[in-house]
Amino acid sequence: MIAPLTADRLAVPHGFFTRLGGVSEGPFASLNCSLSGADDRDAVLENRGRAARAIGALPEHLLGLSQVHGIDVVVAGHAWAPGAGPRGDAMVTTQRGLALGIVTADCAPVLFTDACSGVIGAAHAGWRGAVAGVLEATLGAMRALGARRIIAAIGPCIRQPSYEVGADLRDAVLAASPDAERHFGPGVRTARWQFDLAGYCAMRLVADGAEAVTLDACTLAEPGRFFSHRRRTLAGGGPIGHQISAIML
Repeated sequence: MIAPLTADRLAVPHGFFTRLGGVSEGPFASLNCSLSGADDRDAVLENRGRAARAIGALPEHLLGLSQVHGIDVVVAGHAWAPGAGPRGDAMVTTQRGLALGIVTADCAPVLFTDACSGVIGAAHAGWRGAVAGVLEATLGAMRALGARRIIAAIGPCIRQPSYEVGADLRDAVLAASPDAERHFGPGVRTARWQFDLAGYCAMRLVADGAEAVTLDACTLAEPGRFFSHRRRTLAGGGPIGHQISAIML
């Protein structure tokens, strides 16, 4: 049985899923939910169906996007075919029964709700998207649909002790957010820093008027529970799976 991580404050069906509980094999074992990789498509569809059913959604109502590390937000009014989602990195909806799904493998999955107003959202926030403003764009799209008091939950991502970065990333973050210096700790190596992606996302969410909660889980440090792009890179490459996070009214 799949047991996703949850943030009770969201008060609507949702889950931050691990890599456990699916049917994929090899490097994709076992709950790989990305249709853009080299995994068997039927296995991925079964995995996505299991995730959908775990939050009470119909498998055909679990939506996904062609994620590009940008800031485009899709307003979802109906279901589309698996793998046929539009380009974008966030979705919002007021439609009951539609499940918004984001796949990640180190980037931060962020699930949003204003349960009282009946508006939900989901965003893929890697450092590039967070710097560019995908979180604020998601909040803005939700407010355009009537949301007023938004809670955002930041799910499993690469956490600061595991996330060594260079000067180029640090400079880009500080150029966009000069007050983000506190989210960089000293690195193990010279001219390197440890970046707190989850903390940075929370800072930007709170600055734009949302309440932010963070789940304490690191995708790189927990290979038995999560897929990780950085872990794959450190190992020299190869295939990789992605976990899914989903939310539904």
